[in-house]
Order: sequence, then C-alpha cells, then structure tokens
Amino acid sequence: MVAGFGCALPLLLGLFSAHPGFLWASAGAFQAAQANPLHRFGMLRMLMLIGLGACSAGMGFWAASDPLISLSLFAAFGFLLAWLQRFGSEAGKLGIGLAVCLCLGQGQQGLGNLDKPLAITMLFILGGLWVMLLAFGLRGMHGLRMWPYMPRFVSILKVLKRHAKRLPQQQWRLHALTCTLAFSLAGLIVNLASLERGYWLTLTVVTTLQMEFQGSLVRALQASLASLAAAGLLILFGHSLQDPPLMVATLLPLIALCRAIQANHYGLFVLQTTVCFVLLAESLAQDWQLAEVRLLNALFGVLLVLLVALLMHGLSQLLDKHARRVAAPQRIP
Repeated sequence: MVAGFGCALPLLLGLFSAHPGFLWASAGAFQAAQANPLHRFGMLRMLMLIGLGACSAGMGFWAASDPLISLSLFAAFGFLLAWLQRFGSEAGKLGIGLAVCLCLGQGQQGLGNLDKPLAITMLFILGGLWVMLLAFGLRGMHGLRMWPYMPRFVSILKVLKRHAKRLPQQQWRLHALTCTLAFSLAGLIVNLASLERGYWLTLTVVTTLQMEFQGSLVRALQASLASLAAAGLLILFGHSLQDPPLMVATLLPLIALCRAIQANHYGLFVLQTTVCFVLLAESLAQDWQLAEVRLLNALFGVLLVLLVALLMHGLSQLLDKHARRVAAPQRIP
C-alpha cells in the first residue's frame, strides 16, 4: 500500500499538470518503496536508496550530452554493480536500482522541458521523501520506533566479507569485465546514435546480464531472447493502450501487486524492478505510435549482450587452457 499510494500522488499530479517532473518524483517514490520500513534496516536502506538513486539519475542526465562521460560513467556503474553482487543478493539489489536510475536519467534527456540534472535530483528526492513520510506512518501504526536502533557497522562488514569469499575470484573478474564492457558500450551507443528513449537499449543490457550465464552461450542466448520477448510484450501493451490515464490506472495496481509479492530470487527481482521502472517512465508518454523505435532499441541491446557474451566465452576458454597447461605436471625424460 505504501508503494501504491507513494507512486499514485506524483502520477496523478503528472496527469493533471502534464509536467514531466512528476515522472521523476514517481521514480523516486518507487525506488524508496523497494525497502521494507518495518524491517530493522528498512529506514536506513530507504534513505540510501533515495539519496544514491537521485544521484544516479542526475548523473545519467548530466552525462547524456558527452560520449566520453557516458562511456566512463556507465563503465563505472557496471563495475559497481558487479562488485556489489559479490556481497550477496541484497547488495546486488541496491546496485541494480542505481543502474536502472542511471539508464533512465540518460534516456530521458531531451524528452521533456527539464534541462538541469539538479532539478531531476531534487524531484527524485521529493518523491522518495513522500514515501518516507508514509513509511513513518506505517511504523507508527505498528507501534514501532520512528527510527530503529542501528546495529554495529563492523558486524555488517563482517557478514558482507563472508559473502564475498564464497565467489571464486576468476568467475567474479569475468563477470565484472562483462558488466563493465557491456554497460560502457551501451551508454556510448545511446549517446553517439542519439537514440530516442535509449533506456530501452541500456535497460535490456542491464536486465539480460543479471541472468546467470555461467559461461554458457546457450544460456546467454536464452536470456537474450527472454529479455527481447519481455520488451516486446511491454511495447505491445503500451501501444495497445496509448492513453496516459488508462496507463496510470493499470500501472498503480501492478506496482502494489509487485511490491506485495516481491521476489526473493535475484533474477526475478531484477525483472520486476525493471518492468515497473520502464512503465513508470512511459506512463505519461504520448508517442506510443513509435513502437518500432523502442523495439529496435531493445533489439540492439540484445545483440550487444550476445556480442559481449561471445567475447567473454572466448576469453574464458583461453584462461581455462592456460590454467590446465600450468597445472599439468611436467614429464621427466
């Protein structure tokens, strides 16, 4: 209910005023609603999601005007996402939220009359603070402290370090290289080609890379086809409606339902989050007759993921051959 009411107010204001700034407020509200306010870490996590998400969206909007900045920023966020995934699924969920906000910030540049990253950041924060107000009310209804006692950060760091040791170093390095290369190329392509609604390309890359390939080209192809099919269904859904009030009326129950049955599995969580963010960004769109532009962007993202997966598969094979050659015992003549 907090997620539904939190996104409802900015979306309804956006419908009545037709101002694109309320889309950023709704994105901030949805980002904040990813945290459970009744949890011990809920309010702290909500505050982190709002602040870091607002900075990510603002930086994405700022970097959209320069190819080199887009390349560097997307590469940094790709590495950050892979690094956070080392520390468990909860840290990975934080990273995926930041990556999605970055993609939306870059893709929304030039679509509305907002031209200042700071304005986007502040609107994002306002939407998140509205959800925090609802969260405080929810805690009060349950008789909980407004701000829970925080545990020692040393204990949290120990748990995160224990998670990081479970992942083999070579597997993590390949995954980090894959995310860094694919993210940077996606951001660069959107910038150089001046693609309209380029977040369909970048978010397709982000979502597909979070599915477990485990070095298999077959799984990479299956994940790419699944992402392309999901993007096609979303585009078909929006193209069939082409009515912002009807889109908002459909989206709000979907957000409440997704938050009520939020998946614990990391891959399903990524799919839920990405779908809701895309629908939020497109909820007030008036150009759904350009459905082929969105579909081509998603197709380019799938092709980019397949290209990077092929390169990483070849690199993995070379590393395995080198490791076997080094580990093989030398024959004594």
